[in-house]
Amino acid sequence: MKISIIPNGVWYHGSNQKFELLREGSTITQWRELAEAFSHKPSVLAYEDDGTITHNGVEKGYVYVIDEPIQIGVDIYQHPRTTMDENAEFLTKRPLKVKLICGPSPK
Repeated sequence: MKISIIPNGVWYHGSNQKFELLREGSTITQWRELAEAFSHKPSVLAYEDDGTITHNGVEKGYVYVIDEPIQIGVDIYQHPRTTMDENAEFLTKRPLKVKLICGPSPK
């Protein structure tokens, strides 16, 4: 699946925890539905070329947006060991401010 990145676009993080600062090394994505799926802490997650996501996560989750400007290569970088398509997930190089936008959401 081809995933395009919008450099000044919205970045999301999904978690089953509440917090205000995302830790260095955390995963973020511009694909909101992927962040929401990860918020349920699945051990198995898959997606189809049409964007349909399936997973086995059962925890209630929270979805956050990154609440400060970030630059690819400076603040975040492509996840080096991902099993997903290019641009699906990035890792943070430093702590980032976040804003809760949804949660807890049921599976």
